[in-house]
This record gives sequence, C-alpha cells and structure tokens, in this order.
Amino acid sequence: MATNLALPAAPGQASGKEGAKSLILTLGLLTLLSAVVGGGFGLTIVSSIEKRVEEKYKDIPQKVPNTSPYTGDIAIKKMAPVVTNLANSESDWIRLEASIVYKSGNDLNSDVLVAETRQDVLAYLRTVSLSQVQGPSGLLHVREDLNERAKIRSKGMIQELVLETLVIQ
Repeated sequence: MATNLALPAAPGQASGKEGAKSLILTLGLLTLLSAVVGGGFGLTIVSSIEKRVEEKYKDIPQKVPNTSPYTGDIAIKKMAPVVTNLANSESDWIRLEASIVYKSGNDLNSDVLVAETRQDVLAYLRTVSLSQVQGPSGLLHVREDLNERAKIRSKGMIQELVLETLVIQ
C-alpha cells in the first residue's frame, strides 16, 4: 500500500492561497490609501485656487454697464445714394446708400452736413480698389474709414455713418 505523504510547509512560508490573498489585500489597501491621499490633495488645491480667484475678483472694481451712445438730442438723416467707379477701374462701379446719426440742435443745418458728408464719401470711394472692399474685413475697413472721415469732417457732430446698402458691380 502506497501512501501519499505530503510534506509539511516550511514555517516561514505561507500556502499559495494565503499568499495571494495577502497580496491582493495589500494592493487594495495601498490603492485605497493613494485614492484618499490624492483626493485630499486635490481638494486642498481646488480650495486654495478658489480663494485666490475670489480675492482677485474682489480687487477688480465693478464696471458700469454701457449706456447707449444714442441717447440725448440726436437725429438721423438719409444721404442721397453715392455712385462712382472704383480706383484703377473703368468697369467696376460702387453704389452706397447711407444715413448719418448726428447731434441735433445748435442751429445746425443738417442738409449742409449731409451734403458735405456725401461729397467726402464720394471722394473716398474713388480712391478704393476692388480688392480693398472684398470680403467681410474689407467691408469693415471701409465702414470704419467712412465713420472716421465723417466724424472728422463734421468736427464731432456726426456720431456714426450707418451703411444701408453697398453694391459693387
């Protein structure tokens, strides 16, 4: 009769199942510890950043809401259409319809102001080439230039030159 004799485990070694359990338990505890430490560190960083942001915004003075530039004694007057050819071209024509927003009062003759502005717009459009007017940025530049010229021409009486239509043919 043959007997199976198992050798007893050495006193310093644990069996395979007990060793795996202790390894998993150790890794689980380390994972839990790192999550707690990381979460605590994250919370302290977030709270310190919030405090700094709040202090920064407390130091900035509150802005006054923008008031409309079109309050007070203002009026609007439509200009006659301006039709001219563009610079360096016999075949490219431009037609512009616009209105001026101006400060009324002060014995101002609005018809004279409109006529002078129209003449200045005509002179400006004769210097513009087709490439300068093309696209949204070109239109924006033309609008800004015309507004600046109108304000200078009227010595600040015109607040804005409103472009209604711009056709290039």
